[in-house]
Amino acid sequence: MDTVILILVDGMRPDGLQQATTPVLDRLIAEGSWTLQAKTVFPSISLPCIASLILGTPPTVHGITTNTWTYASPTPGIMDVVKANGLRAASFFNWEPLRDLSRPGALHISLFLDNDEVPKGRGDTELVELTAELLRREPVDFAFVYLGHTDAAGHTHGWMSEPYLRAIENADACIGTILQALEDREVGVIVTADHGGHDTHHGSDSPEDMTIPIVLYHPNLTTHGEMQGPVSILDIAPTVIQWMGLTTPEEWQGRALGQS
Repeated sequence: MDTVILILVDGMRPDGLQQATTPVLDRLIAEGSWTLQAKTVFPSISLPCIASLILGTPPTVHGITTNTWTYASPTPGIMDVVKANGLRAASFFNWEPLRDLSRPGALHISLFLDNDEVPKGRGDTELVELTAELLRREPVDFAFVYLGHTDAAGHTHGWMSEPYLRAIENADACIGTILQALEDREVGVIVTADHGGHDTHHGSDSPEDMTIPIVLYHPNLTTHGEMQGPVSILDIAPTVIQWMGLTTPEEWQGRALGQS
């Protein structure tokens, strides 16, 4: 396999995914493995959840419990493991606190696009246009892509509102743009969220905030359809590393999903 892409749609609830029109994700679900009942970590806010996604450990281990970094993580993340094995990692994002998800020197490409510098609602689309261009020109072994507009729509208009569902549909189109850019490569794809939301908020331990979707697509998956049993956001980092044929750090607490 040439590339593993991990795409995070901030704040995407599973029932939002079901209600929105998402042809790209529908195809990945039909051909891959998925769950709409995975659990994120508490507190269900972006930086602790995304740190757990990348670092493979809960906030009680990595120490990030707010949307502010307090210190360097004591555990290696996906990008650090990729770099340590002589491979290329990239990160594309439009929420600046994510700049510290990896250790200095771990990234072959790092792209931050400030949402304040683009027309309102265009942040994900413009980020992905640049991402697709870079990935076509400069292939990498692993890429993390963060799409933040869905969360912003939830905070502004409410989770499950029409603007929120339209933001999910826009994220689906963005995922399609990325996959099209990599159509000549063998690609493994994971799409997930960091948390859900309710009303115009998140951060609680309610099911609306804690339940997230996970969609896996890999050309050599041996298990397809709905995943059985409990699934956690902590399982994603080991899955990425298994797909890449690398060794999972001992500190990580999840398990690899599916078989490749």
